[in-house]
Amino acid sequence: MDLPGPIHDFLSVFLGLGLILGGLGVVFLTNPIFSAFSLGFVLVCISLFYILSNAHFVAATQLLIYVGAINVLILFAVMFLNDSEYYNDFHLWTVRDGITSLVCTSIFVSLITIIPDTSWYGIIWTTRKNQIIEQDLISNGQQLGINLSTDFFLPFEFISIILLLALIGAIAMARR
Repeated sequence: MDLPGPIHDFLSVFLGLGLILGGLGVVFLTNPIFSAFSLGFVLVCISLFYILSNAHFVAATQLLIYVGAINVLILFAVMFLNDSEYYNDFHLWTVRDGITSLVCTSIFVSLITIIPDTSWYGIIWTTRKNQIIEQDLISNGQQLGINLSTDFFLPFEFISIILLLALIGAIAMARR
């Protein structure tokens, strides 16, 4: 969208606050169904960020795949496990939980330190500050495809493997 600078900045801050609050809801809500709905809210906010960045195809893909398929699958798995032994099993903090939180924290810190150094992050903010929109939607999509198939191929495949493992784990838990 070609919005004036203050309106664009206000919407960016508003969506950023929505992302932060939704992420906190995913983590801190004790009811897993509410947590899954909060995840859906986060994914919708991300797609609105894509619309704000003139990447309408990516926004539509985000809505269809993540909100429409993945989040519905997560809700389905949560409702399946609602009365199972996994849902009602209360346990104290274990070593496995500590290792998991250490790994997640290290991934989060590495992402926070790596993202500002990437070239696409600098290009987005530089063009936004200078109010220069030099590519249209088709070339943005082409550039995204080129980056995903060359520079970011390994992280893209790594994320797909992580999602596959999460789905296999959810199916294995629901099957029991």
